[in-house]
Parts: sequence; C-alpha cells; structure tokens
Amino acid sequence: MNTENQVYRDLQSYLDRLPSGFPQVESGADIRLLKSLFTPEEAKFAMQLSMKPEPLIRIYSRVKNTGMSIEELRQILDRMMRKGTILTQEEGYSETHYSSAEFAAGGIYNFQVERLTTDLINDYRQYQDERRAKAKPGARGILPLRTVPVETSIPLPEKYQIGDYDSVRQLVEDARGQIAVANCICRQSTEILGGKCNKTDLVEACLLIGPDHAKRHVEMGIARYISREEAFGILDKAQKDGLVLQPENSQRPDAICCCCGDCCVLLKMLTKHPRPVELYVTNFYAEVDREYCLGCNICVGKCQLNAITIDGTAEVNLDRCIGCGNCVAHCPQEAMKLMKKEPEKVPFKDKDTMNMELLSGKLGGWNMLKIRMKMLLGMKV
Repeated sequence: MNTENQVYRDLQSYLDRLPSGFPQVESGADIRLLKSLFTPEEAKFAMQLSMKPEPLIRIYSRVKNTGMSIEELRQILDRMMRKGTILTQEEGYSETHYSSAEFAAGGIYNFQVERLTTDLINDYRQYQDERRAKAKPGARGILPLRTVPVETSIPLPEKYQIGDYDSVRQLVEDARGQIAVANCICRQSTEILGGKCNKTDLVEACLLIGPDHAKRHVEMGIARYISREEAFGILDKAQKDGLVLQPENSQRPDAICCCCGDCCVLLKMLTKHPRPVELYVTNFYAEVDREYCLGCNICVGKCQLNAITIDGTAEVNLDRCIGCGNCVAHCPQEAMKLMKKEPEKVPFKDKDTMNMELLSGKLGGWNMLKIRMKMLLGMKV
C-alpha cells in the first residue's frame, strides 16, 4: 500500500473507533469516500483530534513539532469544520473546542448536503450496503433517531402524561438558541440520482435546534437561521404530507428530521425489516375503532412503514407501527387513536450519553473504564 493510501486506511481505522464506527469494506468504497472529503494533510490532522471536545492549545501540543504555528493549526481546523469533516463546540466553553466527527449518524456524510455528487452518493450507498451485509445476524445496536408523534395526533394530556421529549412543539420551544433549517440530504440524493420523492415536495426539512449544531450548519453554508414560527410552519407542512418526525435519540436533540419512506435511509431500512418496532424507540402505537372506520384507505397512503392494511376496516400491524401519528392526524372519521405504551421508553439524557452507551456496547466494561479515565485526565480518546 502506498503512503497516501496508508494515510486514508489509518483514518478509516481511526473513525471506526468512534461510537458509530466506520468499518472497512471490500470494495474500497470507504477509502474512496475519505479521499473525496479529506486531503492527505487533513487526514493526518483529523487523527490528532479526540472524540471529546478539546481546546486548540491541547491539540497544538500534539503537532507543534511539525513547526507550524498555533494560528496555522486554527486555520486548518476551521477549514475542516466548514467542510464538515470535524466538529466544533462552543456551548459550555469559554473558547471554541474541536473534536472528531462520526462519519455517518448525522456526521461527516450528512454535512455534505448542498455539495453532493453522484459519485459521493453512489460510494456512500455501496458502503452502507456492504456494511449492513457484514453486520452480525440479530445485531441491533442503538438507532441514532427515534420518532415523536405529529402534533395533532397526541392523546389528550388528561389521559396520558406526555414527556417533553415526546412533544415536537415542546422540543422546538425549548431549543437553547437560534434554530436553523437545512435541506434533507436523503431527498436531495434522490433528486441528484434522477428520482423524485412521491411523498412530499418539502426539501428544507431538517430542523437544527442544538445551538452548536445550528451554528455549525450555518457557518458551513448549508443551512439558514429561522424563527420558531417558521419551524412550526415546516412541522405543519410535514404533518400535512404525512412525514415521520425523527429527533435524535436523546432528551436534548440537536436536530429533528421530517422523513419519508421514499427517500429516508433509516426508514427504508426499517421498511425492509419484518418487525421495525423491535428496533425503534417509540412510546406510542395506533389503534383502530372499527365502529367508526369506513375503510377509506387514507391511513394506508400516509403510513410510511406499511403498518396498515384494509380488510373491510383498517388493521394496524403492531410489529410495524412506530407511533408517528400520521394515520390519526389524517383520519376523516377520527377512527384512529394513538395509545401510550407502558413502560415508557425514556430517551438518553443527551447525545454524549447515547454515544457512551454505544461505545460501551462496542468495547465492553474494562475498555470503557480506560476511556473514561483518559477523559478525566484530559488525554486524547
């Protein structure tokens, strides 16, 4: 292997140690993806970062023997942030901190919205197909997204106690800073490859509600700031079109996606599974009141998981229903109701907690103890 290819293989191994991983695949699609997004120099600097945000001075201590100045390092890292290949964080810190970015799971690849190419999309799809084929049978892991019901489908509060994390309106109301919106990378990919979404014409469909996440997207030039009223307008349009609302799998999500079964990578994967509900974090399911159901078929067209069939009246397959509430919101007879699951599934406290849980599943208890000790000591992990 030549020196340049070795740099990218080293970077692939480095990214694979992160919570969501980036395993090698036989076709070389992993290396092609990295070459399209990192220069060899950037690949080397990416491997000097930790998965935990660090100040510039700490990162500089690892590279100062190259002869570069701290300001030159800052310029390289800021350029990489704008390319979407590393992360910055300011919330909770007095200065900008830098960290590694996951490749998938809302990371490096998702930051390429507005700069996608046919080759990049095809390499990514081939990579994901090979990665899934390599997964151990029965392996589940933790999905990066969950679902919350569309607003008008939520049961009356006097009947059920609804957590703030299950109310999309409350998630937007509680956003900690400015809100931004970006185009949906899945729908954009479909269009670039010559297809068309048959569910919606909503393209600006990714709400960014975490302060660093919103700022990062805007500084990359791939999102714009919006008001809360505009955010609610996007959610209203998503509900009208029957889209599934998918925030990150935490109580303080950075983003809320408005997804369709036509284009969304995650929903398309779930649609192929015989029992999607086993994989998903959801606190609701739909139920039919047969006395009122006319078998009009509207709910079938709105369900993104193929969970509803008509046999005189509607029938809900509870192995497939993820409680998005679209059938409830669109039923003209009010024959569909959302029911609350017990016990309630409480999302992770925040994204860091979710990532630590993912990492623990990969590494085991002893290795996680070593990781946590390194974090406490301020060492690179």
